[in-house]
Amino acid sequence: MQAYEFFAKPENGVIRIPEQYRNRITSDVKVIVLEENRNNYNRDENNSGHKSDLLLQPTLNTINWKFDREEANER
Repeated sequence: MQAYEFFAKPENGVIRIPEQYRNRITSDVKVIVLEENRNNYNRDENNSGHKSDLLLQPTLNTINWKFDREEANER
C-alpha cells in the first residue's frame, strides 16, 4: 500500500487528485477523509500544506532554570 498526502477542497462532493499523483494511482484506493479545521492553525490559503506548518511551538518558562552545559553534555 502506498500513501499520498495532499490538501484538497471538495467541490460538489468531488475531491480531485493532484496532477502529480494521477499517473501513480492506477488501482482501487482506500479513502479516509480528515476534515481540517483551519481556525486551529495559523496558516493562510497560499501555504504549501507541509506538516511542519501544522506543529504548534511549545513554550516553557525557563526563567528560574539553571543550565550547566558540561552537565548536559554528560547525558
